[in-house]
Parts: sequence; C-alpha cells; structure tokens
Amino acid sequence: MCRNTGFSTVSMEVVIGIKSSRIYEGYIKRFLDIIFSFVLLVILSPVLLVIAIVVRSNLGSPVLFKQGRPGLNEKIFTIYKFRTMTGERDENGELLPNHLRLTRFGRALRSSSLDELPELLNVLKGDMSFIGPRPLLIEYLPLYNEQQRRRHEVRPGISGLAQVSGRNAITWEEKFKYDIEYVEKISFLLDLKIFVKTIIRVLKKEGINSSEFVTMEKFKGTRENTF
Repeated sequence: MCRNTGFSTVSMEVVIGIKSSRIYEGYIKRFLDIIFSFVLLVILSPVLLVIAIVVRSNLGSPVLFKQGRPGLNEKIFTIYKFRTMTGERDENGELLPNHLRLTRFGRALRSSSLDELPELLNVLKGDMSFIGPRPLLIEYLPLYNEQQRRRHEVRPGISGLAQVSGRNAITWEEKFKYDIEYVEKISFLLDLKIFVKTIIRVLKKEGINSSEFVTMEKFKGTRENTF
C-alpha cells in the first residue's frame, strides 16, 4: 500500500502553485489589464484632456512624449507619456541637459506621476501591464547580463516591485534584483500588494530622485551576474 509522504505533498503544492501562477500570468492578468485600463481611460478622459491642454500651453507641441522601449520578449513598442521637458537646444543644435529643460510644471507632472497616465493606452494595447518591470531604454539591451535579461519574460508595467521598493532612490543592481524577483514570484496577490503600495507612494511622493540627473543616471552595464 502506498503512503503519502511529506515530500509528495510539498511537490504537489509546488506544481499547483506554478500552474496557478501561469494561468494568472497568461490569462487573468491580461484580462484585468484590458478591463481596468479601458474603464480608467473613460473615467479619466476629462483629466487627460485638461493635462493635454496645459502641456500644450506650457511646453508646446507635441503633447505626448513617444519613445521606443523593449517589452515582452524584448519586442520594441512605443511608450506614451505626457511631455515634461522643453525642446531647447544649444548653439550646436543639441538638446540641453535634462535638468535645464525640465520646467517647474514638468517637475510637478513627474512628481505626481500624472505624466504616466497615457501609458494606460499601452496597457490597453497589450504593450504593457499595470504591474511589471518598468520598460527601460533600448540602448540598455546589449548591456544586460543573462540574469538581468529575464526582466523581459513578462510585460513591462506602469509600476513594479522595484518602484515600490525605492523608485529612483535605489541602485540599478537593486532594481534588477527586484525585477527578477517579480518575474519569479508573479501572482495576483503580489500585483495587488504592489498596486496598493504604488498608490501610497504616489500620494506621499516617496522615492523621487532629486539629484541633478532629474531621472536616474543611465545604466552602464555589469560584467557578471550579481544576484
């Protein structure tokens, strides 16, 4: 007669956990993204319109900042944000440094995260999710080590585990560590936890980088897996 061992019970629990995680990641998460992004776009449409008008009057055209970013499986997509910088250039036609082009209005948009609202369109389209590793610059792709590249195994997010663990106030190595942790532990409860923490941090304006770089200093790569 076969006996049920503790090992068998643990193994079964692990298998069930993995299957549940894959079902959530593959189907439920995307369904929730579509529903909530559509609802929020409808509800927030007056806010989006007002911000667009103010951006146009303060910073000129275009209202939206568009840039290619690597998404799921490193597929390039166009991210949408409200513009926060002027287009001022020096005598050689080169854009001035970020901290010189970022106006008081643009800084307010960033600190309140209102500049991120157009990313709801990216979520609706399927380029992004509400929760996931933040989409970074295309130029970083050749700089990732094998472990860091795993951040592209899931859709990038408007907010993620790294953002609620320090936002721009932590190092690149710490950011990537949190990104991979999210990839390995993705679940509905984890997403919910990150979502709640995101709202709290936005309201408190925690983790905003006030350094001269305005945004975080560019990633320069690491030679080895560091975690």
